[in-house]
Amino acid sequence: MISDLDKYRTEVSSFKETSSDKIESFRIKYLGKKGILNDLFTKFKSVPDKEKREFGRSLNVLKDMVLKKVELLKSQNFQVEKIKISEDLSRTAYPIHSGSRHPISIVTAKIIDIFSQIGFNISEGPEIEDDWHNFTALNLEENHPARDMQDTFFIQSSPDILLRTHTSSVQVRYMEKNIPPIRTISPGRVYRNEAISSRSHCIFHQVEGLYIDDQVSFSSLKQIILYFTKALFGKSKIRFRPSYFPFTEPSAEVDIFWGLESETDYRITKGTGWLEIMGCGMVDPNVLSNCNIDPEKFSGYAFGIGIERIAMLKYGITDIRSFYESDFRWIQHYGFNPLDLNSTSGL
Repeated sequence: MISDLDKYRTEVSSFKETSSDKIESFRIKYLGKKGILNDLFTKFKSVPDKEKREFGRSLNVLKDMVLKKVELLKSQNFQVEKIKISEDLSRTAYPIHSGSRHPISIVTAKIIDIFSQIGFNISEGPEIEDDWHNFTALNLEENHPARDMQDTFFIQSSPDILLRTHTSSVQVRYMEKNIPPIRTISPGRVYRNEAISSRSHCIFHQVEGLYIDDQVSFSSLKQIILYFTKALFGKSKIRFRPSYFPFTEPSAEVDIFWGLESETDYRITKGTGWLEIMGCGMVDPNVLSNCNIDPEKFSGYAFGIGIERIAMLKYGITDIRSFYESDFRWIQHYGFNPLDLNSTSGL
């Protein structure tokens, strides 16, 4: 057994290669799961006790030699390849592919740009939120049945602390610190404990908007949504369906007429041509009171847009889980490379 170790040490000492493939083969031969060292460590158990000390010492010396040899050869090989690259004047100036903007980032930036052009600022808030800002201030008191509409991730150490379920919590914080007129949008990540399917996920992104001033009406809300859909989709045929949200009254779901020009249109609209894109409504007076804003003097509207849903429409993506799988090929296909002036992927 000891003589075998001597033979392997001689082989390791004399091994000299510059090829990456041969260096890797050498590494696998000795250090792989079915390699020489693994086999020797297995045989170590059957070595007589009086020989174990010497055999173990020699085995560790061999392992150390292999590790140092592989590290040395890889380092030398890197320097050789580096010299070759620097001497090859025909190589591209950009040997490393640049990254791409993710579709969610593209859509978020476009929505922010659309509303920034008409005076909306951007407000941000914490993703770990308390019960007051996420629920109670928004007209969802402790036993309100509408809390069941949002499967919440609570922080185990405190039932009052949770991962925010919507960016409406940011709007509450903004109203507490600012006086009307208020015109703000709140983009960000939100969290809900939903069953994973092609159209649901635990983490997703929203942009919520809020406008509060005197004499704000539902017709003002309609005009802003018309402007938004025309700017983002190039379509302005919309309809409002009565709905329910605890923090707005009246409340509505907004559909856009997507059309029936292709088989895909029939599939995503279920043959109706109409597609839901957001929820909206007039801010409930109780919410204004909770944020120290006089509901007798001021009124306002709010709306919420799911970024993933918009991105799926713009790019024809059928499974929301694709956004989170970190597949570089997928991102290159749907994303926008800012260095590629001929790219048409950006919105």
